[in-house]
Amino acid sequence: MARDSEEYPSLVAQTGPLSGQRWILKGEIFVGRDDACQVVIQNRQVSRYHARFVSLPHGVQLEDLGSKNGTHVNGHDVIEPMILQDGDVIQIAFAQQFIFLSSDSTLPLEVAPSETNTAIYGPRMLRLDKRSRRVWIGNDELLPPLSVSQYQLLELLYDNPGRVVSRAELIQAVWGKEDAVGISEQALDALVRRLRDRLTTINSKHQFLITVRGHGLRLDNPPFK
Repeated sequence: MARDSEEYPSLVAQTGPLSGQRWILKGEIFVGRDDACQVVIQNRQVSRYHARFVSLPHGVQLEDLGSKNGTHVNGHDVIEPMILQDGDVIQIAFAQQFIFLSSDSTLPLEVAPSETNTAIYGPRMLRLDKRSRRVWIGNDELLPPLSVSQYQLLELLYDNPGRVVSRAELIQAVWGKEDAVGISEQALDALVRRLRDRLTTINSKHQFLITVRGHGLRLDNPPFK
């Protein structure tokens, strides 16, 4: 009996020229600039044959094909072939972002913004979708997406509504426990400044990141009306 296409894993294009398109992942799927690829991205940053998805008995494997500008999964370089996990965010060079779904039944095709803590605090102006690492302010999505470090910083503040998060916690969340010792205060300040700049591209009237001197940062995330 033929397998229903909805049982296969799929690839959904998010930010980029292919936004909204979907591909069923079965067999071998090539991504690149060449017209022979199943997923064609017409952008000079993308190599002719950039990456390959292969369906294996134990999952879908992603391989970078020696591309010039790289393939990333959840912000990390793809150096060796890897098995994808449901919800992984895949970036092809700086041109196109995808989300990997292990099957169509596990996650809606249109990934909606998360409403974390909505039951307690009500809808907020700034919203995150943790699975896809997308950010909205009001009805507007923040594009291009935040860098991995910017998103990690914002997510920690978002998960602690109303609480002042210490600088030590912020550094650990972004750089990890092992590397946190060598991170300077200036590095954290520079990251916060870049994140503030990104948030003001959508809403320049509200200061989301509040510095509490001697303590840390808190997120001022007002109700969304």
